[in-house]
Amino acid sequence: MGTAPQYQQAFASKRVIVGITGGIAVYKTAALVSTLAQSGARVTVLMTEPATRFVTPLTFQALSGNPVYTSSWQHTEANDPQHIALARSAHAAIVAPCTMDCMARLAAGRADDVVSLVLAAIDRATTPVLLAPSMNAVMWNQPSTQRNRAQLIDDAYTIVGPGDGWQACREVGPGRMSEPEELLHALAAALHPGATC
Repeated sequence: MGTAPQYQQAFASKRVIVGITGGIAVYKTAALVSTLAQSGARVTVLMTEPATRFVTPLTFQALSGNPVYTSSWQHTEANDPQHIALARSAHAAIVAPCTMDCMARLAAGRADDVVSLVLAAIDRATTPVLLAPSMNAVMWNQPSTQRNRAQLIDDAYTIVGPGDGWQACREVGPGRMSEPEELLHALAAALHPGATC
C-alpha cells in the first residue's frame, strides 16, 4: 500500500465522498479512507444500513475526522438539503464496496438510501464517480449484473475492478473488490486526467 505522502499532490484539499454498502470487503475501505485523509483530502463517508453491520460508523468517523452519514434524513448543513450540499461540494466520489444491489439501484436510477441519493445529485459530467464492485463470483457473472455494469458505464460511472481471488464464500473467482492501492490510483487518475501518480 502506498504511503500518504505519495498521494498528497493528488488529494490535498480535494473533497472526496466515499460511499460504503453492505459487503464484507468494507474492511479494505478503512485503509482507503485513512490514506485519503492522511493525504490531505476532506473525506465524507456515507454508509448504508447494511454497511454499518460490518463496520461501525464510529470507525470511519475516526479515520476521516468527519461525521459519517447513515441516513437520507440527516440534515446538518444550514442551507441546502444534505444530499445536494454534499454532491455540489465533491470533487470525486467512490463507492467501495459496491454490492450487486447497489449496482442495480444505480443502474435503475433509484435514490432510496443515503449512498444512492447523494450520487443521484452528482453531475457526472463534471465530477467523477467510481464504483468498486464486490460480490460472489456467481453474482458477478449474473446476466443482470453484467447488464447493470454496461448501463452504469453508459451512464458515465467508472467501474474499477473487480479482481479475481479468494472470496468470503470460500471460493476463488471474479468479484473480489480491488485493493485500496488500485482504488487510490483510479481516484487520482479521475481527479487528474493525464497525470501520473
